Amino acid sequence: VQLQASGGGLVPPGGSLRLSCAASGFTLDYTIGWFRQAPGNEREGISCFSTADHSTYYIDSVKGRFTISRDNAKNTVYLQMNNLKPEDAAVYYCAALIGYCSDYGFPPAVVWGQGTQVTVSS
Repeated sequence: VQLQASGGGLVPPGGSLRLSCAASGFTLDYTIGWFRQAPGNEREGISCFSTADHSTYYIDSVKGRFTISRDNAKNTVYLQMNNLKPEDAAVYYCAALIGYCSDYGFPPAVVWGQGTQVTVSS
């Protein structure tokens, strides 16, 4: 049972990346959340996809730039990141969560993927 995050890399400001979170050993019958952690900062939740009702959630700083989606056939959740800014640079993680994400916080994780590095620099 694991999640595999991938797709990170180095892009210039304004660039785009698509992160993938692929599940193996289980189906994504959970809320899937994307988190990030920059050096010296705490890990923060940034986006969620709820399998129960296909609802999505984004924190304000990524709204309009990031899009979370799911491919059932591939058992994978994606995070399309456009118009990347230097402050988006971090290690990005995905996790399977129990519950819904909201402005009040992210629910507990039952499985974490390993991180993928996103660097935004010219």
